[in-house]
Amino acid sequence: MRFVIAAGGTGGHLFPGLAVGEILLARGHEVMLLISEKEIDATATQGRKEFRIEKLAGIGMPRLFSPAIFGFAFRFWKGLRRCKALFREWQPAAVLGMGGFTSTAPILAGRSRKIPAFVHESNAIPGRANRLNARYVTKVLLGFAECASHFPKAKCEVTGTPLRSALTGAVDKTAALAAFGLKPGRTTLLVMGGSQGASGINFAVGGAAAKLKSCSWQVIHLAGAQDEQRMHDAYQREGVPAAVAAFHHKMEEAYGAADLAIARSGAASLAELSHFGLPSILIPYPFAADDHQTANAKIFENAGAGVLMKESAATPDALAEKISALIADPARLAEMSRKSRALAPDAAAERVADVVLNSCKPNP
Repeated sequence: MRFVIAAGGTGGHLFPGLAVGEILLARGHEVMLLISEKEIDATATQGRKEFRIEKLAGIGMPRLFSPAIFGFAFRFWKGLRRCKALFREWQPAAVLGMGGFTSTAPILAGRSRKIPAFVHESNAIPGRANRLNARYVTKVLLGFAECASHFPKAKCEVTGTPLRSALTGAVDKTAALAAFGLKPGRTTLLVMGGSQGASGINFAVGGAAAKLKSCSWQVIHLAGAQDEQRMHDAYQREGVPAAVAAFHHKMEEAYGAADLAIARSGAASLAELSHFGLPSILIPYPFAADDHQTANAKIFENAGAGVLMKESAATPDALAEKISALIADPARLAEMSRKSRALAPDAAAERVADVVLNSCKPNP
């Protein structure tokens, strides 16, 4: 059978969508990926010739009474027409949206063809797009059980947030460290701000580095293109062993090398941290819709798997104190690691694929 997965706009939508697509391909089906025109989408899907990849214009929805609503409506109409044309040619058996307004037109195009349609919501609190998408789908698939209360009229199923197959294999820690030019014997801190970096986190960690010279630590810092050179210079100035990059394609190496992470709390990042059993200091993106990243982080903090810090409180001094306390307490790190791993979704990509495939089976 043929399937459509709409998964563009952010790494948090795209990477879980790729994970489900990989499962469907492995089971002998064909997959069309609908992605946005953003650079992150093009970078992450480069060379993925096993999928048919088509681009849709990015169309974040403005406020209802904003003049920008007219431009949004026109772009959305064009996107819906394009989806309907693609579907007439591709003849999909079902459509899966991974969230955001990139999913809305494909879901409506699927509904117009009377095929099963699904949307996946990774976060503890859904955004505006998925609150709308939920009205038109066969079932809403959830990353966190805590999210179900936000969809009182929809059929929901908790699947967890899918992980790409590249992240699910065994990783040798020594080899992973060597990939970054780092050595065993030091506590390794992974700093990441999501698919495009996070200047707030970069600033705080850069300031904290000067206050942690006495700690036996080293850093893998995925800083985003804008801050890459600045962070490289900061670690070099303070004499901290560090591997700094804008982005790293083989994230299994970064997770496998690390003992502790500082990260945003997007749902996809949390699923990956928990899979690798990484304890974390979570600094939610302060402008996320409905502050959903804080809600995500609280799930990890309440489970004892992470430490939540508001970005406004994550000063270099405060962050240095948190990092040094954790580095100095291996027993606590080990317990946080165990509790992080306990939150890992169980075969989430397979579960999402099962739901989609089962919807296509003829009734007995």
